[in-house]
Order: sequence, then structure tokens, then C-alpha cells
Amino acid sequence: MASKPLRSASVPLAVLLAATAYTLGCKSNSDEVQAYRVVNTYEHDPYAYCQGLLFADGALYESTGRKGTSSVRRVKLETGEIEQRIDLPPNLFGEGLALHNDELYQLTWTAGRVHVFDRATLKVNRNLKYEGEGWGLTSDGTSLLMSNGSNVISVREPATFEEIRRIEVTTNGKPVGELNELEYIEGELWANVWKYDHIVRIDPATGNVKGWIDLRGIFDRRTLPDPDSVLNGIAYDPQTKRIFVTGKLWPRLFEIEVVDK
Repeated sequence: MASKPLRSASVPLAVLLAATAYTLGCKSNSDEVQAYRVVNTYEHDPYAYCQGLLFADGALYESTGRKGTSSVRRVKLETGEIEQRIDLPPNLFGEGLALHNDELYQLTWTAGRVHVFDRATLKVNRNLKYEGEGWGLTSDGTSLLMSNGSNVISVREPATFEEIRRIEVTTNGKPVGELNELEYIEGELWANVWKYDHIVRIDPATGNVKGWIDLRGIFDRRTLPDPDSVLNGIAYDPQTKRIFVTGKLWPRLFEIEVVDK
């Protein structure tokens, strides 16, 4: 099965080094670093290569990737049971997932195609297009925000998926790249940094990094044979303020509370 290369050719080396420098402790002194506490642990499909995750009206929605195993699914949080699932054609690699106006938008990695699903039936309402790579996707209630593996987030019009503007994510003036799965939480944009056990909290108005959440130790991925079994998946329940995280091919999904170090 195809998987993402170690570093996309479209991502400048400086972007990767910026993320690497952070994990080695070379972050800006102004960056707030927070830790986590596990509140609950749930079952997660160990065959789900998680690319997008969200929570709405009591259910999890997940986009899975890799050619031949890509899907969109509704999942019962308490048991991990897949309640409904739509598989993508085997030539497509599913990516980020967002909910906007009761429709689910799913990216495809390099195919430049957005599938727009009816949330209730998971039937495709229409398809939209974009150029370049699609990684993560979320909604701020008005627009869609998309990552492409660099430090640039594109803000897009939901009806047409046309780009409205761009957000360049930086900390202390340096780009923070490899941004992957996205979630909009209480006015902030949260992003997984690919291959790292950290979530970055971003001010979507400026692109400035507001802080980091250190999730190291939440799951021992050395127990999994696939080297791509990394942290990827953030979901938020705005009604109860619950935060959920998981990873690609992880057998567990975690409800966490963010705490000060």
C-alpha cells in the first residue's frame, strides 16, 4: 500500500528543521508547552489509518487513508463500533475530514478531489477540486481550513473550495511545517505535526503559534510494526468540551484534558 514519503518534496527543508528544532528543545521562550491527562480510553479500529477525525452529535466521524483502505465512517465512541462506512475507490488516498453545514468534506492526498458527503447517509452530494496535496481539513464555522504538509494553511470557500487567503504558521518568526490533521477548538487552530507526538496551537488570525501540547507517552507506538503508526487525529466536542486524540493504526482512542506542565 502507498504511504506518505518521509518528507514531501513540496515541503522546504527549513520547515522540517523548524519542527525538529522544537522537539529538541530549541523552541521560542514565548511558546507555552502544556501536558495532558488521560480522562478515558476507548477502542479504535487497529486497521484504520486515521487521516481525519471529528465529533458531532454524539458520534465520531473518521477519514482513513492509503490506497485500497480509504474510507469515511461514523463510529460509536463508547465501543469503537463502525456504524456506517463508505469506501473510496482503490486508486484514491483519503485524507482530512471536516464537518460544515451538515456536510462532510473529505480530501484526497494527491488526486485533487474533495468528496462532499451528506452526514446522515454518507452519500456523495458533489465533488470539488483543488491543486496540490491535501492533508488536514477543518471548519471554523464560516470557511474551511486546509493543510498541505507545509507551514501554510489555506482558507477556502465551502461552496466552491476556492482559496480565499493563506495563513503562514510561524513561531518566533520561523515556519512550523509538516502540519497535518487539523481541528478548530474555541477560536484556535490545532494541528498535528507529522511524525511528532506534539499538537501545535495556532492563532488563525495571525498564524502565530500560541503553544504546544506534549503528548509523548500517550501510546507506545513501538508496539506496532508499521513505522507510519504515528499520532494523527484530533476531535473536539464543543458541547462537553471534550478532546479526543488517536493515531494511524492505533488500537486506542484517548479522551484527554490539557494541563499545565
